[in-house]
Amino acid sequence: MSSSGPATPSSPPLIIAASRGCCPRCDEATLFAGSVGFSSHCRVCGLDYGQFNVGDGPAAFLTLIVGAVMVAMALTVELKLHPPLWVHLLLWTPLTVAAVVGSLRIAKSALLILEYRNKAREGRIMEDRRS
Repeated sequence: MSSSGPATPSSPPLIIAASRGCCPRCDEATLFAGSVGFSSHCRVCGLDYGQFNVGDGPAAFLTLIVGAVMVAMALTVELKLHPPLWVHLLLWTPLTVAAVVGSLRIAKSALLILEYRNKAREGRIMEDRRS
């Protein structure tokens, strides 16, 4: 368990840390307060998650990807098995919701962990001071 600084040799790999919702500082599973909402801070080491800016980019990107995959799977099932419409509704609605929420959770936590490990901060333009 690392106590401070970016990823140490004892930090889990990104995909494992992201899927568990690990704090990037102490590697405890304290990142989420709910399904996909971040906690305000780590309950173990006190790291403030509010300083990180993950944004809504992963939500739009993953929704499009998951939607395309689900449509392809639904078309395949329709063309091969020809089930009734109610089977499609019962099958694809919960699968789509679970896929979006699950992938969004992993993507958001991965972006937060990478932002911490790489010490990424908001870009600033330096003013020319030759005047």
